[in-house]
Formats: sequence, C-alpha cells, structure tokens
Amino acid sequence: MTKIIFVVLLFYCITVQSQSDKEILKIFSFEEVEILQKQNAKPILVYIYTDWCKFCFGMNKNTFSDRKVIKNLNDKFYFIKLNAENKKDITFLNKTFTYKPSGINTGIHELTNELASIKNNVSYPTITKLNQNFEIEFQKVGFINSKNLLQFIK
Repeated sequence: MTKIIFVVLLFYCITVQSQSDKEILKIFSFEEVEILQKQNAKPILVYIYTDWCKFCFGMNKNTFSDRKVIKNLNDKFYFIKLNAENKKDITFLNKTFTYKPSGINTGIHELTNELASIKNNVSYPTITKLNQNFEIEFQKVGFINSKNLLQFIK
C-alpha cells in the first residue's frame, strides 16, 4: 500500500513539475515595446489577426503553441498580437492610432493599415517584422505553420 502511495505521489510531483516548466509566449503591447527597445533592442514581430479568421485561429492554436516557436520568439523578438478590429486607441511612436468603422459592426484599426497593408490590401493573418528602428523589414500573409515560422525567424 505504501508503495502505491509513493508511486502516485512521485507521478504527481513529476506531472506538476513538467507543467510548471512549460514556457509561455511573452506578448507585449506597442507601448511596452517602445520602452523595452531603449533598454534592450530586438526586432519586433507583429501578428495581425481577427477573431473570425479560421487561419488566424489555426495559427493561435498550433503555430504559437509550439515549444520551439515560443522559445525562439521569446529569445529573439518582442512579440505583439494586434487584433485588426481592436476598438481601443493605441499610441505608438508618438502617434495615436484609432479604430475606423466602415459600416455597421465592421471596421479596421489604423495601425492594422500601417502594418499589414501590402499594395493597399489587408489580409489575415499577417506577420510583420519590424527592425530595431521600427521599420518594416518583412511581411508575410496567410497561415504559417511552426516549421515555416521557425525558418523565418532564424
């Protein structure tokens, strides 16, 4: 009986320890990144998505839950998630960006247009890489699996 209790306790301890070791993706706001860039400059990866986008849902569930992706993003980038339909004002680089309605219950955030527009067209999801000077270096539209994202961020 004591052996069974010991084994159960050991299994419980191992399970709890392995859950606490799981690395969590660090997500920053635009305001935080501006401050952090002055202390420790890194490139910025902005993930632009919507709640209704199936490909965005797939990236949230699969790509951004991959351990290798999380480790690489946490180590090498400041990672920002931007909901393209966010209605809150965002102040970034001394400019305030706002949500612009385009109809009943539709619209787009100004910052989405700045970071996700390619030839005046916005698609979801979009990954935008900003350099340490907040300049767009690269934009990628569409679903990106963890393998391809790792190639991109290395």
